Amino acid sequence: MATPSVEKLIIIGSGPAGWSAATYAARAQLQPLVYEGAITEKNRMSGTLPLGQLALTSEVENYAGFPHGDLGAFLDSALPAARRQMMAPHAGEGVTGPELMELMRQQAVNFGTRVVTDDILSVDFSKRPFMVQPADGPAVHAQCVIVATGASANWLGLPSEERFKNRGVSACAVCDGALPRFRNRELVVVGGGDSAVEEATYLTKFASTVHLVHRRDALRASKIMAQRAHDDPKIKIHFNTALAEVLGDDGHGVTGVRLESTTEQGKDETIDVAGVFLAIGHTPNTSFLAGQLELTPKKYIVWKKHFRTDTSVEGVFAAGDVADDYYRQAISAAGTGCMSALDAERWLAGHGV
Repeated sequence: MATPSVEKLIIIGSGPAGWSAATYAARAQLQPLVYEGAITEKNRMSGTLPLGQLALTSEVENYAGFPHGDLGAFLDSALPAARRQMMAPHAGEGVTGPELMELMRQQAVNFGTRVVTDDILSVDFSKRPFMVQPADGPAVHAQCVIVATGASANWLGLPSEERFKNRGVSACAVCDGALPRFRNRELVVVGGGDSAVEEATYLTKFASTVHLVHRRDALRASKIMAQRAHDDPKIKIHFNTALAEVLGDDGHGVTGVRLESTTEQGKDETIDVAGVFLAIGHTPNTSFLAGQLELTPKKYIVWKKHFRTDTSVEGVFAAGDVADDYYRQAISAAGTGCMSALDAERWLAGHGV
């Protein structure tokens, strides 16, 4: 039986971290192989389609190097026609999430990155070379692996929520809160933890009023964060209340919400708002690891060295939101993608590869 070939570097994931890692690795002649994920209904529903969470957003105003402007001609010249045909026409309002991700992907491909549109079902990091098992085809072995599978925002699962995603419904206030559609308008934040209060506080910079909707009779946030929400005149807290329905239309997107009481004594209400922000947590995409790497209690990969992307297994690195439950921004994910590629390059050189 022929000995299976061994890749120098496999990158699992295709968000800003994965493509940044691939670009740096390809320029370093590591010939990276990227598993970008499969295009399936299951992945669509879970938010794990190729190109990551950024491909599920609309305008991107906070990624350095892409100011407001018409990028149509640039996109036409930078991307293959087949990829452009799958994208919505450019609206001339700066870069969108899908456009930015397509540009990142193409940059990595231009330097020689190979891409497989498939999921990784399992891995074996107990011995080298490491093994990864795709959904379609035989196992693949590698001297080094970068895990950049990201984290998926948690959603309530309402049909109306799905309908208005990116048209007034968001899971990231820092990403979308400054958009013109939300300025000087009333907004809703759903959640009761520190993240929800942080989102609500951030949105007060732009909104006229932020309605913080929480199912229980007290916030789960830390005392200092809860007090901050109570003290902010622009935050109105709705206790014992749940989001029942997002209201809107095709022309305007979100126009309101229907809230329902979680107690028998409470009253349901409908309020006019321009946006709904979900702040009920994220789930890191680490289930396929099945105990192969050390994880935090929240299932994020643990970085074992300060300012490095090393995991608990030597030769396996992690980048982006799969290991970052704090910043969760495209630009910070891309930065750790760069770091992971440099860490991998130096680790491989130290092992004679």
